[in-house]
Amino acid sequence: MAKIKVIKNGPYIALGKIPVNQQKTIYDSEGIPLKTKVVKNLSNDEESVLCRCGGSTNKPFCDGSHKKNGFDGTENPENLKEDPADTEVFEGPELTLQDTTRLCSGAGFCHRAGGVWNLTENSDIPESKKIAVEICHCCPSGRLIAVDPKTGKPIEDKVDPAINIDFGPINVKGEVDIESAEGKTYPKRPRRALCRCGKSRNKPFCDGSHFD
Repeated sequence: MAKIKVIKNGPYIALGKIPVNQQKTIYDSEGIPLKTKVVKNLSNDEESVLCRCGGSTNKPFCDGSHKKNGFDGTENPENLKEDPADTEVFEGPELTLQDTTRLCSGAGFCHRAGGVWNLTENSDIPESKKIAVEICHCCPSGRLIAVDPKTGKPIEDKVDPAINIDFGPINVKGEVDIESAEGKTYPKRPRRALCRCGKSRNKPFCDGSHFD
C-alpha cells in the first residue's frame, strides 16, 4: 500500500514507489486554472524523502535544512477527525457537491466557467455537469467532491497513486495513506494537498500560505 509518513519537524517519506512528478497548470485566457499535466518524472524510487520545511536547496526533495532552520512541523490535530459539520452540501438537479472549505489550498480550479457552485445548480445541463465533475477532479486538496445524487456515491475515476508538484503544495492523488508523526492515519480522500513551504497553519495540509 502506498503511504506517506510525516516525520516530526522533518520531511515527508513517501513509500511504495509512488511516482513523484513535475506538473504544469494550464490556464484560460482570464488566468483561471483549467487543468494540469505532468511534464517530467522526478522519481519512481521505493522511498522518496520530500521537503516539508520549504528550505531545501534540492526541492522537492529534502536536504536536511529542517535541522538547521528551526522548522516547526506541528500538525493540526483537528485534521485527524472526520466531522460532517465541516462539509457544506450543495444539491443540484443532476449533481451533488460536497465542499469542505477548511481543506482549501487556493488552487483556483473552482472558479472555472462561472464557478463549480453555479455549475452544480445547473447540472441538468450536461455540459455544466461535465465541467463541474472535471473541476472536482482537478481540486488538489480534496475540498470538492462530486457525488451522484442517485447513488449517493462520489463520482471518481480509479487513478494510480502519484505525487504531482507545481509551484504550490505536494499534490497527492489515488489510494495513498497519509500517516501523522504520531502514527495515526488521516481520513482518506481521493486527493490531498500537503504543505511544502512550511508556513501552513493547517499542517500537514496546505492552506494557501505559499501565496503570502
